[in-house]
Amino acid sequence: MFVLSNFFRSLATIVDFSLSAYMWIVIGRAIISWVNPDPYNPIVRFLNEVTEPVLSRIRRVVPLFAGGIDFSPMLLIVAIIFLQSFLVPTLRSIGGMFG
Repeated sequence: MFVLSNFFRSLATIVDFSLSAYMWIVIGRAIISWVNPDPYNPIVRFLNEVTEPVLSRIRRVVPLFAGGIDFSPMLLIVAIIFLQSFLVPTLRSIGGMFG
C-alpha cells in the first residue's frame, strides 16, 4: 500500500506547486495590466493566454465595480489559496492513510 501512499503525497506536491505557479502568473498578469503593455510581446501574450480563460469566467459572474475596477484576479488568487489549504492537505492525509 506504500505505492498509493507515495502516489497521493506526490500528487499533493504537484498540485501545490502547480497552484503556486499559477498564482504567480495571475499576479504577473495583474501587475502587467497596470501599464500599457505591448500586446505583441511574447510574455504578455503568454500571461493573457494562460489566465484569460479562467478570469473571463469569473468576470461573467462578478461585474466590474465603480471606476472599472476588475477584482477577478484577486478572487482567483483567493480561490487558489483555498484550494491550497483544502485540497493539498486532503491529498496528503489520504496518502497518510495508506502508508
